[in-house]
Amino acid sequence: MFKKLIFTVVLFIAFTCQSHAQSLDNLKAINYTVWLKFYKAFKTLDYTLMEQIHSKDLVRISGGKNISDFESYINNYKARFNSDKENNISYNISLRFFERINNDSVASERGIYKLMINPNSADPQIYYGQFHVILKKENGEWKIVMDYDSTENNTIDSKAYNKAYGISETDKFTEN
Repeated sequence: MFKKLIFTVVLFIAFTCQSHAQSLDNLKAINYTVWLKFYKAFKTLDYTLMEQIHSKDLVRISGGKNISDFESYINNYKARFNSDKENNISYNISLRFFERINNDSVASERGIYKLMINPNSADPQIYYGQFHVILKKENGEWKIVMDYDSTENNTIDSKAYNKAYGISETDKFTEN
């Protein structure tokens, strides 16, 4: 009986340590393969980067009001980014997180985004919102399968944004 208890405890510790290492590896992979492309898509107005990081099975809930699929979502970005290029509109978007949960095949990430329109102008427009993204591995690559955002009735602001953790603060979401 005692040997079974010791064996169970050892297995529990081994799997717990392994899951934390996988979590950190997954966070780094998601940052690199998804979020850096997301940032670059806004900076370069390249909708094809948005195509690369989203699943063809995407469910997109925008502003807590509209639901769209992959094709509609990407076509919207294609039109928007092309129009923005013609009108010399630029963006800077950044994400901060208050929850990042994952295993080797699925991840749930929640946080606050800050979108600046024409950030280098004298009067940039700044918008904040809360997001919740579900990612799954498809053929070994992380893809966004569900993307929800909302201003939460305009209650999301710089204070909420600053309370959340930066994209590189992965240690806040893993146990050391």
